[in-house]
Amino acid sequence: MTDDILVSDEQLAEDILTLLDRTPGTVRVLLEDLPSDLLHADEGEGTFSPFSVLGHLIQGEIDDWIPRARWILEHGRERAFPPFDRFAHVERTRDHSLGDLLTEFETLREVGLAALREVIAEGADLDAGGLHPELGEVTLRQLLATWAVHDLNHIAQITRVVAHQFEDDVGPWKEYLPILHHEP
Repeated sequence: MTDDILVSDEQLAEDILTLLDRTPGTVRVLLEDLPSDLLHADEGEGTFSPFSVLGHLIQGEIDDWIPRARWILEHGRERAFPPFDRFAHVERTRDHSLGDLLTEFETLREVGLAALREVIAEGADLDAGGLHPELGEVTLRQLLATWAVHDLNHIAQITRVVAHQFEDDVGPWKEYLPILHHEP
């Protein structure tokens, strides 16, 4: 967004809701029936496979976005909200099927969107401040925008990880495929 384009709070909220609403379907299309070698491929130690990305998105629905929004509105800048464990999903999703996780994500996102719509309908101040345990002062607006961009980031990560499985096979066309120029 450039400085000369002003977006109202209502438009920002609607844009965020639109993006957040589309993520579960997008993730389902990307992952459903994906061969196991692609579903579980990653970019090296400490990185996420497409399957892990799904688990991470689910964990965010449980422990991150709406809980932090509520924390900001309840506690403001008085107390930092609890840290988010980026790897909590690993154990939690270990024995779950892809289909079960896709359905769980869709269900949790519906609940999260309903809660977000309620927060917006109640007229929450998007400039309400909170304290992130590492980043310091943040606003509800920043949290909500980050939620949408976080989704987009992980959708891009899924496609990048899958694309990298074909890196050696594309030959000289790699020059024309920026998705393959990323270093983990």
